[in-house]
Amino acid sequence: MTGGGSGGRVGGMSTLSVVAPLYNEEGNVAELVRRLRAAADATPGIDGYELVLVDDGSTDRTAELLLAAAAIDPRIVVVRLSRNFGHQLAATAGLDTARGDAVVLIDADLQDPPELIPAMVERWQAGFDVVYAVRRSRRGESRFKLWTAGLFYRTTRRLTKVAIPVDTGDFRLMSRRVVDALTAIRERHRFIRGLVSWVGFPQTAIEYDRDARYAGTTKYPVSKMLRFALDGITSFSDVPLRFASYFGFVVSGIAFVVALVEIGVRIFTGYNLPGYTSTIFAILFLGGVQLIGIGILGEYVGRIYEEIKGRPLYLIAQIARAEPAPVAELTNAER
Repeated sequence: MTGGGSGGRVGGMSTLSVVAPLYNEEGNVAELVRRLRAAADATPGIDGYELVLVDDGSTDRTAELLLAAAAIDPRIVVVRLSRNFGHQLAATAGLDTARGDAVVLIDADLQDPPELIPAMVERWQAGFDVVYAVRRSRRGESRFKLWTAGLFYRTTRRLTKVAIPVDTGDFRLMSRRVVDALTAIRERHRFIRGLVSWVGFPQTAIEYDRDARYAGTTKYPVSKMLRFALDGITSFSDVPLRFASYFGFVVSGIAFVVALVEIGVRIFTGYNLPGYTSTIFAILFLGGVQLIGIGILGEYVGRIYEEIKGRPLYLIAQIARAEPAPVAELTNAER
């Protein structure tokens, strides 16, 4: 894919925002801030940057450490949510707050290296609106984690209607117009990497080797990964609904054939099969199929119910921003 020439500010200075959601990451705060500062300072072609660090209702010292960092560095903006809303909504709060011409979204566990930011900015300045990071390798993760992650990415790509790149997370750079498009989309069950693909604009990939977590434990166990996969699939695909319909037709066809066989045996042989086992099997099988279909339908209805209530995606308890911020006087900052 070639760049469209409108993603970056080619030939001019611009500003950068780096957004990082945090939940109980007190062991990572100091190193995260240090490496983000170093990466932003080493990025050519920008005349200012801000670090938008979102505390997603942490119960440890994460918020305290973030506020302490913001008190001594005006380039740090701390967004404290009123409670834990989840990674995707915390990331959305950061994107809503960010004011740079280019915005990098990165996790706080330092598995995604901040040192990749200068290369991302270079691609953006070449004209790409989105620069997403593709994982070449993943250190410190079990075979089960790698297998389930691979299955998740490939299943999601196969079932959804948008071309979501395989082996990518939320680590990416987005131009201002892409961020503005995302902030205009207010659906609750968010799948940011899918939304970024959906909005379009010129996009390119950059490969990297993913590191092991710097400190702490993962906030995405198998249960959350399954829920995240379900959000991604139901947000961009109606395949599960159609699958339930197709499966119902198949089972009905099998039942019709079995009924014809039973009638034929009764007419031509006069033998009435006892059929207890087959009857119980048929009842349990059909009951299971019906429950699966109802469950799939319920997932979609539940999401409709959540959307029509119209509640805010998140609530902000505090924004700590030392003024003047480096991007405070941008003409496109007030949105």
